[in-house]
Amino acid sequence: MAKCAGFCYGVKRAVETTKKIKIENQSRNVWVLGELIHNSHVINMLENLGIKTVESLPENNDGICIIRSHGMAPQLINEIVAKGFDVVDLTCPDVKKVQQKAVELAKEGYLAIILGKPEHPEVVAIKANAEMYSDNVFVISDISDLDKIEPEIFKQKRVGVVIQTTQKIEFLQEVISKLIPLVSELKIFNTICKSTSLRQQEAKELAKSSDLMIVVGSKKSANTTHLAEILQEITNTVHIENADDLKNYNELLINSTNIGITAGASTPDDVINEVIKYLENI
Repeated sequence: MAKCAGFCYGVKRAVETTKKIKIENQSRNVWVLGELIHNSHVINMLENLGIKTVESLPENNDGICIIRSHGMAPQLINEIVAKGFDVVDLTCPDVKKVQQKAVELAKEGYLAIILGKPEHPEVVAIKANAEMYSDNVFVISDISDLDKIEPEIFKQKRVGVVIQTTQKIEFLQEVISKLIPLVSELKIFNTICKSTSLRQQEAKELAKSSDLMIVVGSKKSANTTHLAEILQEITNTVHIENADDLKNYNELLINSTNIGITAGASTPDDVINEVIKYLENI
């Protein structure tokens, strides 16, 4: 079992603070606009406590709206305040740092490149923050995306890079190598969070001595998905959301000698423990 598995401090802070807010405000509505973290088990637990996960808020309300751990566009936060909600910002501190660095690049006149999935809420929020100060903000999810913005890069010559906190370091290295011949000035912020780096490194080492790796966590979780992608290059790997999914792999499990387990940053301990219990039973 990997030591760096399960909740990172940003996720733990978001979940525990949200529960505390509801306990202290039993008579008020507590809303989260979008999933607080990418884990259906946790979202259901919050729902049972009376914390509502919604895609849009009522027009006028005196309730509390929590900003999810992935962050949110400043314009949207302003709209929430204008509707009369009290806002509690639980954006992960590491995600906040990426937002600040992207804003810094935009303010200083760099063409800002964000490495990550364009539809991911963290990346959407980073881009929205930077675009308050510049129109030269681009998201790339693959090295081939650089070709599409090459004319803009040649025009600008001064380029800055930030990366989604849960991305792979290899992606950053690949982009830097391609950008160096194209620009006169390159400013790089390695904004992959420490928790992600440690989790990936430890899992790689564990995979080397395992003939099967089990990665536990939501398929919507970027850090969990990347973890599975990395490990698939080292050994046989399955990505599951919970212990029930293991029923699809019984023959593989029985024929494996050394099984390693790791989990994404938004995977709670009880989900991981159910996976361990399932393996012990077979």
